[in-house]
Amino acid sequence: QVQLVESGGGLVQAGGSLRLSCVVSGSIVSINAMAWYRQAPGKQRDLVAVISRGGNTNYADSVKGRFTISRDNAKSTVYLQMTGLKPEDTAVYYCSAEILKEGVLAFRSYWGQGTQVTVSS
Repeated sequence: QVQLVESGGGLVQAGGSLRLSCVVSGSIVSINAMAWYRQAPGKQRDLVAVISRGGNTNYADSVKGRFTISRDNAKSTVYLQMTGLKPEDTAVYYCSAEILKEGVLAFRSYWGQGTQVTVSS
């Protein structure tokens, strides 16, 4: 089995910071891209940031300059450092990773269970 477990969410005031973590575990051969998505109530799930295995990153325009995605390949972990948080950043944040599982021939996407981030004004 493959598991993605997020942590680090919580309640923070506008202008504050949070750091999300997502640890991948299980029968893994390799991990390609890792990403963070978010979904606010009543809205679709949107991409926040993505990082390649080599460290190339891309961000949604709404978070550029405020959020930083990083990863530790040795620990199979992806991080999202969030600064300058705004009430509109309130959402459930999900991590996702393209994983090659043992005994499988192709990469597929796996998702975590999500962690709530609430930013008060």
